[in-house]
Amino acid sequence: MSARHPRREHELSEYTDHHGPEGLRIRGTVIVVPGRGETRAAYTRFGRRLAADAYRVRVVDAPDLDADDPAGSLDRFGARLAAATEGAAAPDGVARPVVLAGADTGAVAVAALLGRDGAAAGPRPDAVVLAGLPGRAAPGVGGWDRELDVRTACPAHRATLTDDPGTRRGSLDDTVPGVLLTAAHGSALTVPALILVGDADPLADRDALARTAAALPRARLSVVHGAHHDVLNDLQHRSVAAETVTFLETLRAGLVPLITVRSSAW
Repeated sequence: MSARHPRREHELSEYTDHHGPEGLRIRGTVIVVPGRGETRAAYTRFGRRLAADAYRVRVVDAPDLDADDPAGSLDRFGARLAAATEGAAAPDGVARPVVLAGADTGAVAVAALLGRDGAAAGPRPDAVVLAGLPGRAAPGVGGWDRELDVRTACPAHRATLTDDPGTRRGSLDDTVPGVLLTAAHGSALTVPALILVGDADPLADRDALARTAAALPRARLSVVHGAHHDVLNDLQHRSVAAETVTFLETLRAGLVPLITVRSSAW
């Protein structure tokens, strides 16, 4: 009997799953939502890193945001998220906390979905991570080399994007539906939110993000120095993953920090 072709099996699957070390209790479930032009392969490194800390990680496909039917887009996206979350359950149920981690338009869709009335069916998430949330006005990106510069300075991530035949080049020039951007930035999120933005991201509106974070009851805005638009996958990816795990662990502790700094020379 011939072995299965791993690439073909990955392509036929609806999700990409990353499991923690065998024998360890699952500490929670993280559903990762890519953004414009990205495939699930772009989040392999991020997913493996969270899974190494015993989190169940499932990466879904990027949302299809239809400017002519934004409400329907969110309904369909919410149904996909519910199915992905329920499908990630262990025999004793879905491991909580459940956290949705969206990047770019993935972050837009997550924030807009959860911030509206009657947000979503299925297991409601306990928190969100919003990474690289785009601003209302996106400047033209241009050719592929320029798009890579906007996205990341990380050689490994640049190679992943370039070598992946599923990457849709020029996607950052796509207009994000204004009504969904407005809904995302004005989202009435009630769950804890970690908002991540690179200070070298030309697509970010940092003033708008600061207002969004200040308006939410339980939000943390973390600025990643030197990071570009793909803040989960830039040169600082180890520190960003550590910040994400710290958020997950703090969430498990009821948002009580597990470590506080009494004094420091740096």
